[in-house]
Amino acid sequence: MESKTTQKTDFTKLEKDIVSGKYRDSYLAYGRRSDKDPNNQKNSLGFQKKQNISYARQHHLSVAAITIAGFCTDGIISEKHSGFEEDDEFVVGSNGLVTVSISRPKFRRLIGYLSRGLFKGVIVLCYDRISRNSTDGALVKKLIRQGIDVRFVWAKYEKNASGSMHMNADQMFAQHHAENTSEKVTETIHEVREQGKVTNRAPVGYLNEGNMDWKPLDPERAPIIKRMFELAATGDWSLSDLARWANEQGFTMQPQRRKRSQNEMLMDEDDEDEYFKNTPKVARPVTFNGVHKILTNRFYIGLTHGNNHDWVPSTSHEALVDPVLFEKVQLALSKHNVSIHYPDKVPLAHRGLVRCECGRIYTPYTKKGIHYLYSRCTKDCPNKLKSVRADELEKAIGNVIKQLVFTEDEKAEIDARTSTDIAVLDNKRQVELDRIDRRKRKVREDLAYIGTNKLMLLRSGAYTPEALLAEEAKLTAELNQLQSQEAASDASMSQIVKEAIRLSELLNDVAVVYDLAESAEKEIIVRGIFSELTLSQKTLSFQCKNAFKALEERFSPTCDPMGNRTPIYAVRGRCPNR
Repeated sequence: MESKTTQKTDFTKLEKDIVSGKYRDSYLAYGRRSDKDPNNQKNSLGFQKKQNISYARQHHLSVAAITIAGFCTDGIISEKHSGFEEDDEFVVGSNGLVTVSISRPKFRRLIGYLSRGLFKGVIVLCYDRISRNSTDGALVKKLIRQGIDVRFVWAKYEKNASGSMHMNADQMFAQHHAENTSEKVTETIHEVREQGKVTNRAPVGYLNEGNMDWKPLDPERAPIIKRMFELAATGDWSLSDLARWANEQGFTMQPQRRKRSQNEMLMDEDDEDEYFKNTPKVARPVTFNGVHKILTNRFYIGLTHGNNHDWVPSTSHEALVDPVLFEKVQLALSKHNVSIHYPDKVPLAHRGLVRCECGRIYTPYTKKGIHYLYSRCTKDCPNKLKSVRADELEKAIGNVIKQLVFTEDEKAEIDARTSTDIAVLDNKRQVELDRIDRRKRKVREDLAYIGTNKLMLLRSGAYTPEALLAEEAKLTAELNQLQSQEAASDASMSQIVKEAIRLSELLNDVAVVYDLAESAEKEIIVRGIFSELTLSQKTLSFQCKNAFKALEERFSPTCDPMGNRTPIYAVRGRCPNR
C-alpha cells in the first residue's frame, strides 16, 4: 500500500500538470447516480460510463488519462448524489460577485477545473445527469457560454435560440421529475408512518429483511434480550453484569461494517465493490452501553416512531417484552445511576488523559523512578503499545501543539478568503438571527395574549388552570433560550477568524512554555487544548476542543485529497515489564 506521503506527492505533481495546461485539449466524463430514483436505468454508473466512453470514441474525443483519488479514474467521474438538492443561501459581494454553494463535491471540483479552462470540456449522458436544479443548471450554461465544450450523448443543442429553448425545456422537465419524485417519497414515508409501519432499521432482536410491513423476531437473539429484561427488572444485575452474561450466552450485536471514511464515500463503483468485498460485516459482542440502549428502547414493547418523533403503536412488529416489565426495568435502572470514586489515587500526571484505540484508558505508574502510562486493553485490541514513557508522550504532544500554529502562508490564504467565505458565514449567521428574532416576536405575542385573555381562556375551557400555567412557563423558557442563542451569535464571523489568528499566536507562546514546564503543568496545558488523545501502535491522534477546531482543521486547498484529516504524529513507545 502506498504511503500517504507518496500519494500526496503524486497528487501534487498531477495537479501541477493540470494547472500547467497539459490537459487543455482533453475531456472529462461525468456520471451521476441518484439513490432517490433507483428504478431509472440511467442511474447505473456503469451504463453511463459505457455510453460516455463509446461517444468519445465515435467522435474522436480525447478523455484525460488521469486518476485522482476521490474524484476520477482515467478521466471518468462517477458521483452518487442527488442532483435535485441545492443550497438556497447566497451572498452578493460589494463588487457584484455572487457566491453560491454547490452540494455535490465532485461536480463542484469539476466546475472549478472547467471554469479555469484546464480541460476542453466534459461528456455527459444527458442533461438531468449533470443538473436537476436551477443553480447548477445556471453554472453549466455559463460554462457553455464561456466556450467550454459540454457534450451530451443523448441530446444535441444547437447554438441558437431554438437550442437554448430545447436545453431550458430539458432542465425544466428534469427539475420537475426530481421534485415529483421527492414529494412522492416524502408522502409515502409520512403515510406509512401514520399506519404505524417501521420505516427505519429495527434494533437488535429483530430481523431486517428489507420489508417495512413486517419485522420478525430474531430467533437467536430475541430470547436472550427478553431474559436480559427479566434479569434487569430484579434490580440485582448491573449493566456490566448483563453484558457479561449475554456474551457468555453467545449474544452479539447485528453484523455491520465499519463506518466509511470520507474518501471511501467518494469511491467509484468498481472500488466500492472491492471495499464491500474486503470489508466484511462483523458481529461484535454487546457492551454495557449497548445493554443500556436495549433496555431503554420502547421498540421492544411494540412501539415505533411516528411522524412527530413520538412513540406510536406499531403494525410492523410484535412486542418482545411486556410494558409492565419494561417500566420495572426503567425503575431499576434509575436506582443504579451511582458513580464509583477511588479516593486513594497515586498522584501522577496524565491520568485519564490518553486512550487506546480500543477505548481503554492509559493509567500512569512508575517503575525504577521512571513515569509510564499503561493500558489494560481488550483481548482483541490490535494496539501492541501497552506501555509508553510519559516523557516521550509529552514530547509528541508538544510537537502537535507546535503544528497547530498558523504558518505565514496560511495566514495569507485566510486573508484572501475572508472576503468570500466569511461573507457566506456572516450571511448564514444573519439568517439565523432573523429566524430567532421572528420566533421571539411570536413568543412575546403569545405571552401577551395569554396575559390579556386568561379569564376568557379559562371560562371557554380552552385551558385548565394547570395547563395555562404550564403553557406560560413553556413560552417563557423558550424566550429565555432564544435570547441565549442570540447572545451566543453576537460575534461576527470575521471577528472569529481574527480571534483564531490571535489564538494561533498565543499557542506559539504556549509551545515554548510547554517545553519548559513540569509534567503536572504540561497536563494542565494539554487538558485546556485537547478533548481527545488516542494511541495506536506508535502513533498519536488527537481532537481539539471546540475553541481550537479552526486550528485543527485549518484552511486546506479545495482540491487537496489529503486535506481535512486529523494529523497523526509518531510516538516512540517502550514496553517494560510492569
